[in-house]
Amino acid sequence: MTGATILIADDDRAIRTVLSQALGRLGHEVRTASNAATLWQWVESGTGDLVITDVVMPDENGLDLILRIKRLRPDLRVIVMSAQNTLLTAVKATERGAFDYLPKPFDLNELVRVVQRALAAPKPGANGAAVEAADGEEPLPLIGRSPAMQEIYRVLARLMGTDLTVMINGESGTGKELVARALHDYGKRRGGPFVAVNVAAIPRELIESDLFGHEKGAFTGALARSIGRFEQAQGGTLFLDEIGDMPLDAQTRLLRVLQEGEYTTVGGRTPIRADVRIVAATHRDLRHLIRQGMFREDLFYRLNVVPIRLPPLRERTEDIPALVRHFFKQAVDQGLPLKSVDSAAMERLKAHRWPGNVRELENLVRRLAALYAQEVIGVDVVELELAEAAPIVAAAPASENEGLSGAVERNLREYFAAHKEGLPATGLYDRVVREVERPLIALTLSATRGNQIKAAQLLGLNRNTLRKKIRELDINVLRGIK
Repeated sequence: MTGATILIADDDRAIRTVLSQALGRLGHEVRTASNAATLWQWVESGTGDLVITDVVMPDENGLDLILRIKRLRPDLRVIVMSAQNTLLTAVKATERGAFDYLPKPFDLNELVRVVQRALAAPKPGANGAAVEAADGEEPLPLIGRSPAMQEIYRVLARLMGTDLTVMINGESGTGKELVARALHDYGKRRGGPFVAVNVAAIPRELIESDLFGHEKGAFTGALARSIGRFEQAQGGTLFLDEIGDMPLDAQTRLLRVLQEGEYTTVGGRTPIRADVRIVAATHRDLRHLIRQGMFREDLFYRLNVVPIRLPPLRERTEDIPALVRHFFKQAVDQGLPLKSVDSAAMERLKAHRWPGNVRELENLVRRLAALYAQEVIGVDVVELELAEAAPIVAAAPASENEGLSGAVERNLREYFAAHKEGLPATGLYDRVVREVERPLIALTLSATRGNQIKAAQLLGLNRNTLRKKIRELDINVLRGIK
């Protein structure tokens, strides 16, 4: 659409000038104002095809203005700009009917693209009216104003009014559960329960019962009916953390829930309707697990409807000062005195690699608040704490001469480092053996082009034993044949 009338309200003259020139060159008529009152007069008179407004203006909050605009002219698109770059700003703008939200400073080309989309989009009519959100200060569910976090805020804001399945990928300690909770707490299912499950911490033989529940007598020790996590989460959100560690048989049952929208308890026959939104998360590369035959490809595509990648802390070091202030304030709520760090200490924190990500930073700040008397903590203390927190034995990098045993040990060290706070309660030996055994057999079958006699000889196994393991481990014999 060309020749549209675009209304811009921002108290920053430079921004008004830049936008007016850029949109004017595209053939649009642009009207600019420094306050909300003038913008409202134009809207009230029926002028304008699109509104671009700041949030903080001298006479009215732009988010409140959106509500008035959508009540009067529900088909008028509104784009919100804000230097208050938080998740709550993005969520409130979306809830109140904004077409899109752009953090300041914004990319001019990105804004032009958003304007073009807004002008080309079909009009919602009266059904597009906004949902009024609660006012007042609220605790921030996520911290950070880096470009990486801004993009996450925009994606989350667009997902709040949907039930789409979301896959969150990120290293341990990046805040995957916080993102899942934000999706629930500010989404359409906020009135229902939020149930979080760490798949990696559940023994393999109990996971189906834990997720789907079981009937009395379904197995030895099942003395009464027990409801599962799906039933606990009815009407709300089920967060499946470390989904990459889910056994294949449980994956099959989960796939049925996603396909059919129903499940049965272990030992049960009556289907139960699953009224839950599923949010999954993992620190593992699921595509790599698919290639190894350890994760179902069809389940991956069912879960990966909307992928969200959480950046590691080393990729958003500009957020570290805000995170440090936030964690120090949390320490005050726990009865500790308010602390801060000096500029040199802050630069040292920003230079650290943070292998444990935000969780590692949070633990460090808690120690600083609890163990040191000074109000302003210097770089020497920070250096000491970082040195004390470093692992005693670091995982060695891969080497051409490390051998099979060395490679296994290196990967086990990485596994223990990544799961320091979430190791399974029992069954670790069986899990490790199974995860080594499965790719070993699959790769051997691939090397012998699916010839099970040759594979059994190469592995030193009886042929019947190999066949049994192929069935138990759900290995696709043909997958590796070229």
